Amino acid sequence: MQPSDVKALLEARIDGCEFFIQGEGCNFQVIAVGDVFDGLSPVKRQQLIYSALSDEIASGALHAVSIKTYTPTQWQSAPENPRVE
Repeated sequence: MQPSDVKALLEARIDGCEFFIQGEGCNFQVIAVGDVFDGLSPVKRQQLIYSALSDEIASGALHAVSIKTYTPTQWQSAPENPRVE
């Protein structure tokens, strides 16, 4: 599986989010940015992403997924944001 495959799956299953994916094989790092995370606890945010990838995780196509989630406001100052100087 390629990062573009993971991104396409997430974009198809979670509306209104921007995704940044790194990794290869079955190990990926996911950064998700969207208003959908506003008001959700960190655990609920993780569960939202994991549930969108549950079939791929269950099949073994995805093995290890590291997730970071941000609202658009939080993303403005996030260290992972390539636009932050």
